[in-house]
Formats: sequence, structure tokens, C-alpha cells
Amino acid sequence: MSEENPTIVRKIIHVDMDAFYASVEQRDFPEYRGKPLVVGGKPDSRGVVATASYEARQYGIRSAMSCSKAYQLCPTAIFVYPRFDAYSSVSKSIREIFSRYTDIIEPLSLDEAYLDVTEDKLGIGSAIDIAQSIKDAIKSELNLTASAGVSVNKFIAKIASDMNKPDGLTFIGPSKIESFMEKLPVEKFFGVGKVTAARMKAMQINTGADLKKLTEQQLIAQFGKIGKFYYRVVRGIDERAVQSNRETKSVGAEDTMKEDTNEDAVMHALLQQISVTVANRLEKYQLKGKTVTLKIKFENFKQITRSRSFSNPISKAETIYTEAIKLLAEADIGFTKVRLLGITLSRFYDDVAHEKPDDTQLEFDF
Repeated sequence: MSEENPTIVRKIIHVDMDAFYASVEQRDFPEYRGKPLVVGGKPDSRGVVATASYEARQYGIRSAMSCSKAYQLCPTAIFVYPRFDAYSSVSKSIREIFSRYTDIIEPLSLDEAYLDVTEDKLGIGSAIDIAQSIKDAIKSELNLTASAGVSVNKFIAKIASDMNKPDGLTFIGPSKIESFMEKLPVEKFFGVGKVTAARMKAMQINTGADLKKLTEQQLIAQFGKIGKFYYRVVRGIDERAVQSNRETKSVGAEDTMKEDTNEDAVMHALLQQISVTVANRLEKYQLKGKTVTLKIKFENFKQITRSRSFSNPISKAETIYTEAIKLLAEADIGFTKVRLLGITLSRFYDDVAHEKPDDTQLEFDF
């Protein structure tokens, strides 16, 4: 659509559920409501925080933190293990709500997605009204809250959805984008972690306005290829389309660390999140893969992959996570710090033996 008419102004919504895992637990178990809740594992385990309720966050508990650290911050918190099947079921219901308004849906994980409502199915027209209707439906039908960001591209919509959590709705229109980006602290930019933010501040780059003073060549010279991204995004330029159905030979996801690290707890937490995202995408396309590949990019941008294949296909988040952890251990990275991790599933049914997607007896859990 936008490729045929480059001048069209897109209407993009980014929907992000509020403390999703914790909110589902508090919804399903009344005894957890109003109390600090940590989803991830027991305090004496090697688990990490997948999600913390807003009550727990008041104590400084955050995602990717070790459960033992979370316990130190709040000994009275309730600690529970994730119920991925329950979260996946709720995610399906959320996506059904999305599909009432548009078929152009790009899930990022179980709890967030982009929607292109430039031409919505109900003819509502206003992206703000659509976002509010989606939020209302999620609250009334699922007893959960979501925050939404509305803008003309994916990057701005995603930032907007995080501005008034929980239960927020933020619109950033075309005329406001550049001024908004100029005021934005650099640490709020996607792709700017703690290390890069500290480096920028040492260069007196504290806000988008400061970043905007540098030329594209200067940014590339200072930060490498991602400098080109910084140059465009600070000007509100993001031409990526919301992609729904794409034929592919693999399904994967990756994410950059907020700070380069070799700490197992932090890497395991990120792999847990990525595993859920991959499992969600596999479920969406009703696929199971026989090969799992772990991608590791180091602080010096050197990249390696490690793979393992199975005789039986896998698709569950827990299984993918378990295998990713094994592959990470086998990579033996030592003291080298990691910048990015990714997980990919490949060799689907049609690729290996023409099995049918509904052959559920082939599901194999480790």
C-alpha cells in the first residue's frame, strides 16, 4: 500500500499489555491482587524475573533481575513460575480482538504488536478511536489492561505506547514528531543502551536535539552502522511497514542487550523472552521446527551461531528456552561480553518430510 503511494500517511498503533504475565496471574488468582508479584521462579532458584507486577516494581524489581535480588528488595513478594500456556491462550484472544479492526498485524511477542489501521475493516477512520476501542475490548472481555501508542510509523508508536503506562493511550501526530524527538532523552531511543547512552553523554549528546546536530557521516564514524539509524530516527523517519503474513523458511527473533554483558542471569532472562516470542510466532503460523539456532553477537560485533537438530519437531517456549541455554553454555564465551542474542527455528514440516501441521503426536517436550 505505502509502496504504491509513498506519500500516504500511515496510521500505526502499537499495543503493549501492562505487566502481562503478572496481570494474568493476578486476574486468575485473586489472592495475588494488590500484592507485589514476581513471575519467573522461586527466590532460592537460578530463575530471573520475567515480569513484575506494578506493586513489585515500586520496590525496584524489574525484568531480567535475578529472583534472589528481587527477594532482597521485597521479601514479602509472591514468587511464581511462568504459565506460558495460559499466556499464549490469552494472547490468542487479544489477537482476535485486533483482527476485528485490521488484518495487518505484526506480533512482536505474546504481549505486544503493531497494527496498521490506515484502512480499518470497520471504517472507523480514527486510529485514536480504534486504539481506544481495542483497549476497551481487552478490559471488558479479558479483564486486563493495555497501553497503546498511535502515530504515523512504528518507531514513534512504540515510544508512545510506553509514555503513560499502565492503561495509557498516547497519540503523537506528524506535526509533533520532530519536536517530540528533540526533547527525548537519548536513553529513551530504541537501540541506545546504558553503555551507548553514557558514551553519548560524554560527548554532550543528552537529547534528540543534541543528536540531531551531528551529520549522518559523523554518527556512523562514532557509532558504526547504527549511526545511520540514529540519524533517521531522530528525524522521525521510519519507513518499515507492518508485516503480517510472510512466507518464510525460518521463524526467529533477536534482541540487543541494554548493556553488553557476560552475566548468565541477564542472558538467560533475554533468551527466555526471545523464546516466548519465537514460540508465539510459531503458533501463529502453526509451525514446528526441527532445528534450533542460537545467534550470539559480541561487543566487538563478531558473530557466531550454534545449532542443534532433532528427530522430532519442537515449538514450545519452554523447550526452545532450554535448548538455547544449552547452546549458550556450549558456545563457551568465557569473559567475552555479549551485545545481542537471537533464536531461530527452521526445518519445518514441509521442509523435512512433508508432515502435516495437525500431526500433534509429533510434539516432543524435553
